[in-house]
Amino acid sequence: MQPTLQGTAVENFREYLRIPSVHPNINYDDCVAFVQKQAKSLDLPVQLFEPSPKHPILVITWEGTEPEKPAILLNGHMDVVPVFPEQWTYPPFDAHMDEKGNIYARGSQDMKCVNIQYLEAIRRLKLNGIRLKRTIHVSFVPHEEVGGSPGMKEFSQSQNFKNLNIGFALDEGIASPNNDFLVFYGERSIWHIEIKCTGKPGHGSLLPDNTAGEKFTKIINRFMEFRAKEKARLKDPSLKIGDVTSVNLTIVEGGVQRNVIPKELNANFDIRIATDVNHEDFEKMIQEWIRESGEGITCSFPEKNPCVENTKLDNTNPFWVAFKQACDENGMNLEKGIFTGGTDSRYVRAAGIPAIGFSPIINTPVLLHDTDEFLNKDVFLRGIEIYEKLIPAVANV
Repeated sequence: MQPTLQGTAVENFREYLRIPSVHPNINYDDCVAFVQKQAKSLDLPVQLFEPSPKHPILVITWEGTEPEKPAILLNGHMDVVPVFPEQWTYPPFDAHMDEKGNIYARGSQDMKCVNIQYLEAIRRLKLNGIRLKRTIHVSFVPHEEVGGSPGMKEFSQSQNFKNLNIGFALDEGIASPNNDFLVFYGERSIWHIEIKCTGKPGHGSLLPDNTAGEKFTKIINRFMEFRAKEKARLKDPSLKIGDVTSVNLTIVEGGVQRNVIPKELNANFDIRIATDVNHEDFEKMIQEWIRESGEGITCSFPEKNPCVENTKLDNTNPFWVAFKQACDENGMNLEKGIFTGGTDSRYVRAAGIPAIGFSPIINTPVLLHDTDEFLNKDVFLRGIEIYEKLIPAVANV
């Protein structure tokens, strides 16, 4: 990679990191201006969609020589999670680079690096006079960090998205602390469940029947017993966290005074359902727990993702075959798995499009959403070289 191109790539990365597109109450105007400037520097058109006011989606397009073929989507989100600046060694939106070449900033791993790597790889391919068969769309989307709405969730269901004619997508993965590149072909379904337990109120010195607290204890115990069983399964070295169903109690609400038995207690759970679990059976199990725990208990689902088919990693998916072959030719060892959290890939897969989660970050501590998030300059630059191989591989299928 030419020194001038290296410098441009790093500076573009750091400039993007300095935009504080941080929750809550994000103003995406500077992100829009930045992406439009990048599109101009690449001499490529950019479309601006706004499924919801102040939640822009930008798509830079590099038309292929056979534009009638289904296109390739390279997706990334513009938003980043909140920070606690006093806990950081360097200000989290300064993009400080130390003497080792480590660039410290919120979003350096999750996931502003990947979008810039896409663009810089395209820049090099264009400068080398390379044309690809399939059209490439590079998307910059909002609000992934809060569930993808308004953002890819709505966009993936829109006519504007259908008009892009996507046949395969790449999205974010996660950093790897060793020399293995992590590849994700599916995601667990996110269910957020709120349990409300109602019962007889009264004086805190008495022992009345049918209290909310008794029911509350029973239902929580059911969830936590299930959690313990799933956690025990991880003793099997062949299983990772993405292979089991996670259950965590996240919010507890209720009570008015220490000496008053409340008439209602509420519990919220974050559940990530493993991809091999039948959703109907899982919900029936929860309803049975509720029935066993007593009358006056209800549940609701603030979020209830449907079951989405995993992307196939076999010969039936020519894009995967091309992706893996390019990795093999470049000496990259891949470790495949189910993503632990939730990304915009789930909405792309739900639209019937095969998608792979991949961030070319190795030998790096996993610091997404953490203090002192950083990415080393050389690791970042190598990622561009990797995409220089991967993008033509999948685009020329």
